[in-house]
Amino acid sequence: MDIRDNPLGYFLNEPMPIRKLLRYGIRDLGLGSFRLRYRLGALKRMYYAYIIYHAAQLAARLRIPRISVIEFGVAGGNGLVWMERHAEEIEKLFPVKIEIYGFDSGVGLPSPEDYRDLPYHWKQGFFKMDVKTLQSRLKRANLVLGDVRDTATTFLDKFSPAPIGAVSHDLDFYSSTVNTFQIFNGPDKYLMPRIFNYFDDTLGHEIEQLCDYTGERLAIEEFNLSHADRKFAVPYYLRADDCLAEWRHKIWVFHYFGHHRYNDFVSGENVHLPLKR
Repeated sequence: MDIRDNPLGYFLNEPMPIRKLLRYGIRDLGLGSFRLRYRLGALKRMYYAYIIYHAAQLAARLRIPRISVIEFGVAGGNGLVWMERHAEEIEKLFPVKIEIYGFDSGVGLPSPEDYRDLPYHWKQGFFKMDVKTLQSRLKRANLVLGDVRDTATTFLDKFSPAPIGAVSHDLDFYSSTVNTFQIFNGPDKYLMPRIFNYFDDTLGHEIEQLCDYTGERLAIEEFNLSHADRKFAVPYYLRADDCLAEWRHKIWVFHYFGHHRYNDFVSGENVHLPLKR
């Protein structure tokens, strides 16, 4: 039996169980302000909060008034609902408005194409959506339904979104993830110079066995090899700080080096290190 099947054993096996318990308590009870809970890492779907927060922060420093955030792979819709909640709070912190788009077929996973889609772990029909119920719950997000091979191709022209600042990738398959990467080939007006990405299926477990030669990791590697001025890069600072938080190992930052605003200064002013007496 996997230790994950025993919640108490899994918790007690944590290196810092008390700290994790306190964080969960603050998160579940909603103690303190959003900004405080964000800094403590005590938010549900913390990875969504992270990518949206930093996309909005960068937009504010570039004086971009509106951005888009995307979820590829909506499934039941819980993640999209949390994107809405986080976006509402983050708009209070930065002078930036946030558009939200959720991509999904609505009918569950398609049939795996080959070994790169991990057919030993995923099956056709997993994660089917109740479209009507989800639409009744959403307040602001736009559902983009259909085969992502088609919807990702037409998205920029059809919706003319604000510059994309954050993307969550959770389509599970290598093939589907490759199709979503079409949006990263778009023109400057649709892309932020740096885009914060969450890749859900990049760690896995003993049965799933994700690796660099299948799934999302392979899609990332192939994109980087085929593009000279657009790369998905590992934010090493994030993995060094509180490296026990699993979601931190699933973040990549898309760098568009050729973007006309990539080199715009966004850091602090008057940075000096005077000689001490």
